[in-house]
Amino acid sequence: MQPFSTQFTLSREYLAECFDQSLPHGKGAKPNYLFPVLLFAAGAGLLLFIEQSKVAGYMLIALAVLELLHIRFRRAWWLTRQMWGKGAGAEVKLTIDEDGIQTQNAYAQTALIWSDIERVIETDLGLILVAKSGSRQYLSKSLFPADLVNEIIVKANGQAGTNS
Repeated sequence: MQPFSTQFTLSREYLAECFDQSLPHGKGAKPNYLFPVLLFAAGAGLLLFIEQSKVAGYMLIALAVLELLHIRFRRAWWLTRQMWGKGAGAEVKLTIDEDGIQTQNAYAQTALIWSDIERVIETDLGLILVAKSGSRQYLSKSLFPADLVNEIIVKANGQAGTNS
């Protein structure tokens, strides 16, 4: 594999692409509505069947509403948290070579060697590298020439196949 190096900015657009492409393949792909429904039911039950102070019932209903808002606005909230981070807007240097994939900016440096990659999930716009530790790293296909995307997939899957 020929060494490849590029730079990109952790912009809002890049982070939005990261969220949108990673969400269907993550643990929270389908929102869990059971929790807010149970909170609401418990709060309503306390309001209806307890003659004492109604504060606990109202608190549970408020928590249910808050959880529903969290589910509804999770993309916006995730993007806001990322944009508040010190890495937002920073230039990231991406290097791919025989050893693996390295990213580096002024605040963080990561290295993912080929043998640590369990699998690669190809999405419409990028690649999700799944490490054996369970961590995931998203890389946009727009950063690479088309032939390099295929090389990354073959190299990562080849390493995963020899170590399994």
